[in-house]
Amino acid sequence: MKLFVGLGNPGAKYAHNRHNIGFMAVDRIAEDHGFSPWKSKFQGRLSEGRLGSEKIVLLKPETFMNLSGQSVGEAMRFFKLTPEDIVVFHDEIDLAPAKIRVKQGGGHAGHNGLRSIHQHIGPDYGRVRLGVGHPGHKDAVPRYVLHDFAKADETWLDDLMRGISDGAAELAAGDGPKFLNAVALRVAPARSSKTRDSAKITEKPKPAPAPEPEEDTRSAIQKLVDRFK
Repeated sequence: MKLFVGLGNPGAKYAHNRHNIGFMAVDRIAEDHGFSPWKSKFQGRLSEGRLGSEKIVLLKPETFMNLSGQSVGEAMRFFKLTPEDIVVFHDEIDLAPAKIRVKQGGGHAGHNGLRSIHQHIGPDYGRVRLGVGHPGHKDAVPRYVLHDFAKADETWLDDLMRGISDGAAELAAGDGPKFLNAVALRVAPARSSKTRDSAKITEKPKPAPAPEPEEDTRSAIQKLVDRFK
């Protein structure tokens, strides 16, 4: 059994913030994979289902970001899990938009949600780091992450969510590379061989260059004779 945690802030006011991309990820998994309706538990919202052969509990803490660890700690103890059974989806300003990384253990890098989880269960849980980009100056970070995604972000954000859902079973099975590959196929799909072949077929061949005329080496008398042949 695994616990997938999405980080964010509760309420419609925050629903489309960059800080809520973790909520978006687990919402998409629940929707696409037929998980149970969300219910209130562990100071958060809970949904249960299966990904492949693995039973999965999805959790969205509703304690607000800075106290996320309270909810995660309660759920971990109730289900008798270890930190290694937990995967946290969270926004990552040190990654470019649409970039994604999987990490097991490590520091919290100043992320308040991760900091709180560290305090309640330690640092050994897994993370899915979801790139949202950096505003350019550290003083602008709080305002940046608490604002909605721009309209220009909608396409890559939807592709990223689809990719996370596609690869969710691989993540549940502990296969990070296959999970990341599923995401990559959505975010940056390769051109198919059929597309390449059709491009070759429709390409017009270049015309062959016209042959250069041969130099006329006949004498003036020979040219005159040839005219009357």
